[in-house]
Amino acid sequence: MRVHVVSDVHGNARDLARAGDGADALVCLGDLVLFLDYADHSRGIFPDLFGTENADLIVELRTARRFEEARELGRRLWAGVDREAATEKAVRAQYAELFAAFPTPTYATYGNVDMPTLWSEYAGPGTTVLDGERVEIGGRVFGFVGGGLRTPMRTPYEIDDEEYAAKVEALGEVDVLCSHIPPEVPELVYDTVARRFERGSRALLAAIRRTRPRYALFGHVHQPQVRRMRVGATECVNVGHFASSGRPWVMEW
Repeated sequence: MRVHVVSDVHGNARDLARAGDGADALVCLGDLVLFLDYADHSRGIFPDLFGTENADLIVELRTARRFEEARELGRRLWAGVDREAATEKAVRAQYAELFAAFPTPTYATYGNVDMPTLWSEYAGPGTTVLDGERVEIGGRVFGFVGGGLRTPMRTPYEIDDEEYAAKVEALGEVDVLCSHIPPEVPELVYDTVARRFERGSRALLAAIRRTRPRYALFGHVHQPQVRRMRVGATECVNVGHFASSGRPWVMEW
């Protein structure tokens, strides 16, 4: 059995169309949407609407953790614009291209920048969307937990710690624990380029220690201090920032 795993696609439909080549299944751990490319500020919904100069500025403010100033800039730019309509139109255009690129079968969950309410419109019969749910793939049980936790960034699919923990608890024992965000381990949540700790989940870490899955797979942190480490019996793997790498992580058994 061969399964390819991707996360943080962020608009990379070209490589996504090839990500399942040679695999029995593709697993996607979310963040399909590209709002703003921190490596190339000319790409994404934000610069398409407000230009690259404003994208440069908001990245500078966020990287410096000047979140209130970044929000104030955003408020000024969005004034007079129907934010919800403009964002949904742009996201729909990206989803149409990205979901069409998924091979059959694909098993996917949401990232923190995704809009879950739209997924049912674009996921074809070969794509199974899971969140707080389990599925068997090649004799192994995979559990999926989508979304992220509350942050000052206020991305679209952030939820309270209690709601997130309930989804983790609902999975029970699995062979492969799949989530968008990492477990709360310092080496796994620190982004060496953004120079900040992203939010990881204590509930995921507790579940790993309690149920001892073979693997815990996740993304979210684009340039982690450590991409792979063991927590007890579990191999914890950041499956990569697919938008930049274009390469899936491969699991075989």
